[in-house]
Amino acid sequence: METIWFYAQLGFEHVLDFQGLDHFYFIIALVVPFSFFEFKKLLWWVSVFTLGHSLSLFGNYYFELKLPAVWIEFLIPVTIALSCIPLLSSKEINRNNLYTSMITLVFGLIHGFGFGRYFSLIVTEEDALLDLFSFALGVEAAQIAIVIGVLLVRLFVLNVIKIEKAKWNLIVGSMILSQAILMMFQKAPFQ
Repeated sequence: METIWFYAQLGFEHVLDFQGLDHFYFIIALVVPFSFFEFKKLLWWVSVFTLGHSLSLFGNYYFELKLPAVWIEFLIPVTIALSCIPLLSSKEINRNNLYTSMITLVFGLIHGFGFGRYFSLIVTEEDALLDLFSFALGVEAAQIAIVIGVLLVRLFVLNVIKIEKAKWNLIVGSMILSQAILMMFQKAPFQ
């Protein structure tokens, strides 16, 4: 039980680590245009992201699927930037479930490869699957906490402060996009 708790806590802290806000930014960009009425859809997408993240950790550990770190570190902010693009439009965001699920899975895979090397160093060989599962639970819990937090802030901003939904999307999308672009320049493999 101690091992489960350790890796779940590690997964939770991985997502909320202020030294690496990539998960945080990605989840916010995914969630910001939606309301509590779409919570099940958001929960699905967050779980698909966790699945992709876990698959790349699994592949990295068991099959030594290692992609060049310099490219993964660059692709992570690219995925965040791409997630912001729909937020910058004044049109209503209509995300197709299958398309968003596939994109979210790919983004989860990329983000997982970014953590794979470290995870391979700390996982115990005899309990690797349990460690991975526990880590995924922590990642999922943190992402759900972010979803709920963003939905609460959105509710407050739209219903109390009375900012238009399109303007809210534009403000948050611009803020996250600026951070993603900064990260892309910092991590560019062709400097």
